[in-house]
Amino acid sequence: MQPGLHFVATPIGTARDITLRALDVLASADVLAAEDTRSLRRLLEIHGVPLGDRPLLSYHDHSSAKVRGKLLAYLEDGQSVAYASEAGTPLIADPGYHLSVEAAEAGHLVTSAPGPSAIITALTLAGLPTDAFFFAGFLPNAKGARRSGLEAVKDVPGTLVFYESPHRIGDMLSDASRVLGPDRKAVICRELTKKFEEVRRGTLGTLAEEISGTKLKGEIVVLVDRAALRETSDEDLEAALQSALTTMSVRDAADSVAKAYGAHKRSVYQMAIKLSGK
Repeated sequence: MQPGLHFVATPIGTARDITLRALDVLASADVLAAEDTRSLRRLLEIHGVPLGDRPLLSYHDHSSAKVRGKLLAYLEDGQSVAYASEAGTPLIADPGYHLSVEAAEAGHLVTSAPGPSAIITALTLAGLPTDAFFFAGFLPNAKGARRSGLEAVKDVPGTLVFYESPHRIGDMLSDASRVLGPDRKAVICRELTKKFEEVRRGTLGTLAEEISGTKLKGEIVVLVDRAALRETSDEDLEAALQSALTTMSVRDAADSVAKAYGAHKRSVYQMAIKLSGK
Protein backbone atom coordinates (compact mmCIF):
# COMPACT_ATOMS: atom_id res chain seq x y z
CA MET A 1 0.00 0.00 0.00
CA GLN A 2 1.28 3.45 -0.90
CA PRO A 3 2.67 5.44 2.05
CA GLY A 4 0.51 8.40 3.03
CA LEU A 5 -2.73 9.42 4.72
CA HIS A 6 -5.76 7.51 3.48
CA PHE A 7 -9.18 8.80 4.56
CA VAL A 8 -11.81 6.05 4.63
CA ALA A 9 -15.57 6.65 4.44
CA THR A 10 -17.53 4.23 6.62
CA PRO A 11 -21.23 3.24 6.58
CA ILE A 12 -23.74 5.65 8.11
CA GLY A 13 -25.93 2.75 9.20
CA THR A 14 -25.90 -0.48 7.22
CA ALA A 15 -22.48 -2.14 7.56
CA ARG A 16 -22.70 -3.65 4.06
CA ASP A 17 -22.54 -0.16 2.53
CA ILE A 18 -18.77 -0.11 2.95
CA THR A 19 -16.85 -0.23 -0.34
CA LEU A 20 -14.45 -2.95 -1.41
CA ARG A 21 -11.69 -0.35 -1.72
CA ALA A 22 -12.31 0.84 1.83
CA LEU A 23 -11.92 -2.73 3.07
CA ASP A 24 -8.69 -3.07 1.09
CA VAL A 25 -7.32 0.10 2.68
CA LEU A 26 -8.32 -0.95 6.19
CA ALA A 27 -6.77 -4.37 5.65
CA SER A 28 -3.44 -3.18 4.31
CA ALA A 29 -2.66 0.11 6.10
CA ASP A 30 0.30 0.06 8.47
CA VAL A 31 -1.51 2.20 11.04
CA LEU A 32 -5.22 2.69 11.72
CA ALA A 33 -6.80 5.74 13.34
CA ALA A 34 -10.44 6.39 14.05
CA GLU A 35 -12.85 8.91 15.47
CA ASP A 36 -14.22 6.03 17.57
CA THR A 37 -11.94 3.01 17.88
CA ARG A 38 -14.75 0.81 19.20
CA SER A 39 -16.86 1.46 16.09
CA LEU A 40 -13.92 0.72 13.81
CA ARG A 41 -13.06 -2.48 15.68
CA ARG A 42 -16.67 -3.62 15.28
CA LEU A 43 -16.64 -2.79 11.57
CA LEU A 44 -13.42 -4.76 11.08
CA GLU A 45 -14.94 -7.73 12.91
CA ILE A 46 -18.11 -7.66 10.81
CA HIS A 47 -16.12 -7.79 7.59
CA GLY A 48 -13.46 -10.19 8.78
CA VAL A 49 -10.56 -7.73 8.55
CA PRO A 50 -7.88 -8.63 11.11
CA LEU A 51 -6.32 -5.80 13.09
CA GLY A 52 -3.39 -7.95 14.14
CA ASP A 53 -0.66 -6.07 15.95
CA ARG A 54 -1.13 -2.86 13.99
CA PRO A 55 -1.48 0.37 15.99
CA LEU A 56 -5.04 1.70 16.36
CA LEU A 57 -5.17 5.30 17.59
CA SER A 58 -8.15 7.36 18.70
CA TYR A 59 -8.27 10.73 16.94
CA HIS A 60 -11.22 13.12 17.16
CA ASP A 61 -12.03 16.78 17.69
CA HIS A 62 -11.01 16.63 21.33
CA SER A 63 -7.73 14.82 20.70
CA SER A 64 -4.60 16.68 21.58
CA ALA A 65 -2.09 17.85 19.01
CA LYS A 66 0.13 15.12 20.49
CA VAL A 67 -2.01 12.41 18.88
CA ARG A 68 -1.90 14.20 15.54
CA GLY A 69 1.85 14.43 15.96
CA LYS A 70 2.06 10.65 16.39
CA LEU A 71 0.16 10.09 13.15
CA LEU A 72 2.36 12.56 11.30
CA ALA A 73 5.43 10.78 12.70
CA TYR A 74 4.20 7.50 11.21
CA LEU A 75 3.88 9.29 7.87
CA GLU A 76 7.41 10.66 8.21
CA ASP A 77 8.60 7.08 8.70
CA GLY A 78 7.11 6.17 5.31
CA GLN A 79 4.13 4.26 6.68
CA SER A 80 0.54 4.26 5.47
CA VAL A 81 -2.11 5.63 7.84
CA ALA A 82 -5.84 4.94 7.36
CA TYR A 83 -8.23 7.27 9.16
CA ALA A 84 -11.97 6.56 9.50
CA SER A 85 -14.88 8.54 10.90
CA GLU A 86 -17.33 6.85 13.24
CA ALA A 87 -19.82 7.00 10.35
CA GLY A 88 -19.71 8.73 7.00
CA THR A 89 -16.92 10.63 5.28
CA PRO A 90 -14.04 12.17 7.27
CA LEU A 91 -14.00 15.99 7.41
CA ILE A 92 -17.68 16.27 6.37
CA ALA A 93 -19.07 17.43 9.73
CA ASP A 94 -16.53 14.98 11.14
CA PRO A 95 -12.92 15.23 12.36
CA GLY A 96 -9.82 15.16 10.17
CA TYR A 97 -9.37 18.69 8.84
CA HIS A 98 -6.20 19.65 10.73
CA LEU A 99 -4.68 16.23 10.14
CA SER A 100 -5.34 16.57 6.40
CA VAL A 101 -3.87 20.06 6.21
CA GLU A 102 -0.72 19.26 8.17
CA ALA A 103 -0.09 16.02 6.28
CA ALA A 104 -0.42 17.80 2.93
CA GLU A 105 1.77 20.71 4.04
CA ALA A 106 4.45 18.20 5.10
CA GLY A 107 4.44 16.80 1.58
CA HIS A 108 2.73 13.50 2.30
CA LEU A 109 0.19 11.83 0.02
CA VAL A 110 -3.37 12.56 1.13
CA THR A 111 -6.05 10.51 -0.57
CA SER A 112 -9.54 9.15 0.06
CA ALA A 113 -11.53 5.95 -0.32
CA PRO A 114 -14.91 7.62 -0.88
CA GLY A 115 -18.20 6.17 0.21
CA PRO A 116 -21.30 6.85 2.33
CA SER A 117 -22.42 10.37 3.19
CA ALA A 118 -25.68 11.34 4.90
CA ILE A 119 -25.77 14.55 2.85
CA ILE A 120 -25.77 12.81 -0.53
CA THR A 121 -28.11 10.05 0.64
CA ALA A 122 -30.63 12.61 1.91
CA LEU A 123 -30.46 14.63 -1.31
CA THR A 124 -31.13 11.45 -3.27
CA LEU A 125 -34.28 10.69 -1.26
CA ALA A 126 -35.70 14.15 -0.59
CA GLY A 127 -37.15 14.97 -3.99
CA LEU A 128 -35.82 18.53 -3.89
CA PRO A 129 -33.61 20.10 -6.61
CA THR A 130 -30.05 18.79 -6.59
CA ASP A 131 -28.48 20.97 -9.29
CA ALA A 132 -27.12 23.18 -6.50
CA PHE A 133 -27.08 22.68 -2.74
CA PHE A 134 -25.48 24.22 0.34
CA PHE A 135 -24.47 22.16 3.37
CA ALA A 136 -24.79 24.29 6.50
CA GLY A 137 -23.90 21.59 9.04
CA PHE A 138 -25.30 21.96 12.55
CA LEU A 139 -26.92 25.29 13.40
CA PRO A 140 -26.00 26.94 16.74
CA ASN A 141 -27.83 25.86 19.90
CA ALA A 142 -28.89 29.32 21.06
CA LYS A 143 -32.10 30.63 19.51
CA GLY A 144 -30.69 34.01 18.48
CA ALA A 145 -27.59 32.53 16.91
CA ARG A 146 -29.64 29.83 15.19
CA ARG A 147 -31.94 32.41 13.63
CA SER A 148 -28.95 34.46 12.51
CA GLY A 149 -27.49 31.34 10.90
CA LEU A 150 -30.73 30.71 9.03
CA GLU A 151 -30.90 34.34 7.94
CA ALA A 152 -27.39 34.04 6.49
CA VAL A 153 -28.41 31.22 4.13
CA LYS A 154 -31.95 32.41 3.42
CA ASP A 155 -31.24 33.48 -0.16
CA VAL A 156 -28.72 30.80 -1.16
CA PRO A 157 -29.79 29.71 -4.68
CA GLY A 158 -29.84 26.01 -3.90
CA THR A 159 -31.28 23.35 -1.63
CA LEU A 160 -30.21 23.88 1.99
CA VAL A 161 -28.97 20.86 3.95
CA PHE A 162 -28.63 20.80 7.74
CA TYR A 163 -27.72 18.20 10.34
CA GLU A 164 -29.80 18.31 13.51
CA SER A 165 -30.10 16.44 16.77
CA PRO A 166 -33.37 14.83 17.94
CA HIS A 167 -33.79 17.05 20.98
CA ARG A 168 -33.36 20.28 18.96
CA ILE A 169 -35.28 19.41 15.79
CA GLY A 170 -38.54 21.00 16.98
CA ASP A 171 -36.92 24.34 17.80
CA MET A 172 -34.90 24.27 14.59
CA LEU A 173 -37.98 23.73 12.40
CA SER A 174 -39.89 26.42 14.25
CA ASP A 175 -37.09 28.95 13.72
CA ALA A 176 -36.62 27.85 10.09
CA SER A 177 -40.32 28.37 9.43
CA ARG A 178 -40.14 31.83 10.93
CA VAL A 179 -36.94 32.94 9.18
CA LEU A 180 -37.14 31.13 5.83
CA GLY A 181 -40.92 31.14 5.50
CA PRO A 182 -43.54 28.53 6.43
CA ASP A 183 -44.39 27.73 2.79
CA ARG A 184 -40.92 26.58 1.72
CA LYS A 185 -40.79 22.89 0.89
CA ALA A 186 -38.79 20.86 3.37
CA VAL A 187 -37.87 17.25 4.08
CA ILE A 188 -36.76 15.46 7.25
CA CYS A 189 -34.60 12.37 6.69
CA ARG A 190 -34.02 10.23 9.76
CA GLU A 191 -31.97 7.09 10.44
CA LEU A 192 -30.79 6.85 6.83
CA THR A 193 -29.92 3.30 5.63
CA LYS A 194 -31.03 1.88 8.99
CA LYS A 195 -34.01 -0.32 9.91
CA PHE A 196 -36.23 2.60 10.92
CA GLU A 197 -35.32 4.93 8.02
CA GLU A 198 -37.94 7.64 7.64
CA VAL A 199 -38.50 10.48 5.16
CA ARG A 200 -41.09 13.16 5.97
CA ARG A 201 -41.99 15.71 3.31
CA GLY A 202 -44.02 18.89 3.57
CA THR A 203 -43.47 22.59 4.17
CA LEU A 204 -41.49 24.10 7.01
CA GLY A 205 -44.75 25.21 8.58
CA THR A 206 -46.48 21.82 8.45
CA LEU A 207 -43.40 19.90 9.51
CA ALA A 208 -42.83 22.26 12.45
CA GLU A 209 -46.40 21.55 13.58
CA GLU A 210 -46.02 17.79 13.12
CA ILE A 211 -42.78 17.62 15.06
CA SER A 212 -43.83 19.96 17.86
CA GLY A 213 -44.07 17.90 21.04
CA THR A 214 -42.88 14.75 19.25
CA LYS A 215 -39.75 12.92 20.35
CA LEU A 216 -37.71 11.74 17.40
CA LYS A 217 -34.73 9.42 17.66
CA GLY A 218 -31.59 8.92 15.63
CA GLU A 219 -29.53 10.91 13.16
CA ILE A 220 -31.46 13.64 11.32
CA VAL A 221 -30.89 15.55 8.08
CA VAL A 222 -33.15 18.50 7.26
CA LEU A 223 -33.41 19.76 3.68
CA VAL A 224 -35.11 22.99 2.61
CA ASP A 225 -35.94 24.06 -0.92
CA ARG A 226 -34.45 27.26 -2.28
CA ALA A 227 -36.48 30.46 -1.96
CA ALA A 228 -39.04 31.16 -4.69
CA LEU A 229 -37.51 33.18 -7.50
CA ARG A 230 -38.49 36.80 -7.40
CA GLU A 231 -39.66 38.78 -10.41
CA THR A 232 -36.62 40.30 -12.03
CA SER A 233 -36.55 43.28 -14.37
CA ASP A 234 -34.10 43.81 -17.23
CA GLU A 235 -32.68 46.69 -15.22
CA ASP A 236 -31.89 44.32 -12.32
CA LEU A 237 -30.19 41.87 -14.68
CA GLU A 238 -28.16 44.62 -16.37
CA ALA A 239 -27.00 45.99 -13.02
CA ALA A 240 -25.96 42.53 -11.86
CA LEU A 241 -24.17 41.85 -15.14
CA GLN A 242 -22.31 45.16 -15.07
CA SER A 243 -20.99 44.26 -11.64
CA ALA A 244 -20.12 40.68 -12.61
CA LEU A 245 -18.35 41.74 -15.82
CA THR A 246 -15.80 43.72 -13.83
CA THR A 247 -14.28 40.48 -12.55
CA MET A 248 -15.58 37.73 -14.85
CA SER A 249 -15.60 36.76 -18.49
CA VAL A 250 -18.81 37.31 -20.48
CA ARG A 251 -19.78 33.65 -20.26
CA ASP A 252 -19.02 33.30 -16.55
CA ALA A 253 -20.84 36.52 -15.72
CA ALA A 254 -23.89 35.41 -17.68
CA ASP A 255 -23.90 31.98 -16.06
CA SER A 256 -23.54 33.46 -12.58
CA VAL A 257 -26.29 36.04 -12.99
CA ALA A 258 -28.69 33.65 -14.73
CA LYS A 259 -28.30 31.15 -11.91
CA ALA A 260 -28.65 33.75 -9.17
CA TYR A 261 -31.83 35.25 -10.66
CA GLY A 262 -33.32 32.13 -12.21
CA ALA A 263 -33.29 33.81 -15.62
CA HIS A 264 -33.02 32.25 -19.06
CA LYS A 265 -29.31 31.62 -19.72
CA ARG A 266 -29.35 32.44 -23.44
CA SER A 267 -31.14 35.77 -22.89
CA VAL A 268 -28.75 36.78 -20.13
CA TYR A 269 -25.77 35.78 -22.27
CA GLN A 270 -26.99 37.97 -25.15
CA MET A 271 -27.44 40.86 -22.72
CA ALA A 272 -23.91 40.32 -21.38
CA ILE A 273 -22.47 40.41 -24.90
CA LYS A 274 -24.15 43.76 -25.58
CA LEU A 275 -22.98 45.23 -22.28
CA SER A 276 -19.40 44.09 -22.87
CA GLY A 277 -19.35 45.66 -26.32
CA LYS A 278 -18.13 42.44 -27.96
